Amino acid sequence: METNEQINALCRQFKITAMASCLPQVIADSEKLSSGYRDFFLALLKQEAELRLKNEIARRRKAARLPLKNDLGAYDKKAENGLTPTRINQLRELNWLDQGFNLMLLGPSGTGKTFLAAGLAADAVDKGYKAYFKTMEDLTGILKLKDLTRTAAAEYKRILRADLIILDDIMLFPVEKSVAVSLFNFVNQVYEQTSFIITTNKMPTEWAKMLDDEVLATALLDRLLFRCDIINLSGKSYRMKNRQSFFEHQK
Repeated sequence: METNEQINALCRQFKITAMASCLPQVIADSEKLSSGYRDFFLALLKQEAELRLKNEIARRRKAARLPLKNDLGAYDKKAENGLTPTRINQLRELNWLDQGFNLMLLGPSGTGKTFLAAGLAADAVDKGYKAYFKTMEDLTGILKLKDLTRTAAAEYKRILRADLIILDDIMLFPVEKSVAVSLFNFVNQVYEQTSFIITTNKMPTEWAKMLDDEVLATALLDRLLFRCDIINLSGKSYRMKNRQSFFEHQK
C-alpha cells in the first residue's frame, strides 16, 4: 500500500477526515514555502479544527430547528418597521444574551419579527450557544406530551438546557387553562438561567385575555419582562407589500 493510501486509511480510522482530504494541498503548500515539520503539522491540525467547527455549527443549527430564512445579512435595511440597521447590529453583538436578558419583538404580522428572532438565534448558535426555535404550537405540544411519550420528554429535557429559547407567535390564539399552567411552570423553571426571544402581536395587557387568567398572565409576564427589552416593530406587512403572483412569473 502506498504511503498516501496508508495515511488516508489511518485518518479514516482515527476519524480525522479533514487531514486526509487536505493532505495533498498542504504538502504542496509546504513544499512551495519550504515549511518545517512543525508548520506542516500545524497546517494539518488547523484544517481538521476548521472542519470540526463547521460540522459542529451545522449540527447545532439542525438541532435548533431554525426557519429556512435566518440570515440577518440579507435583512432588508430599507424595511420601514421602526428598526434601524444600527439597532440590528447592536442586537447581533449578543451582549443582551451574554448578560441574560430577554427580547420581546412586538408588532403586527409581516413586520419581520420571526425573521429577526431566527437570525439572532442563528448568530447565537454560530457563537456556541445552545438555542432552540419553537412556535407556540410546538411548545404546547411538547408540554402536553412530555409525560406521555419519550420523544416529547427528550425534547423537553433538551430545551431545559438551552441558553436561548425562541417562542414564536406566542399568544396568537387563546390558550387553554392546563396548557397555560404548564407554560408558566416551564418559564418559571428556566427563566433565571435561560434567555428568551418572544415574538407576539399581542400587547402584554392582552395576555390575560388570551390566558383567561389575569393572575397567571401577570406572573408569567413578571418573569419574562424582569430583564427584557421590548422592541416595537411597526409598518405594513413585508409579505403583502412584496406579494408575488404566479401569473406574473408566466409573462
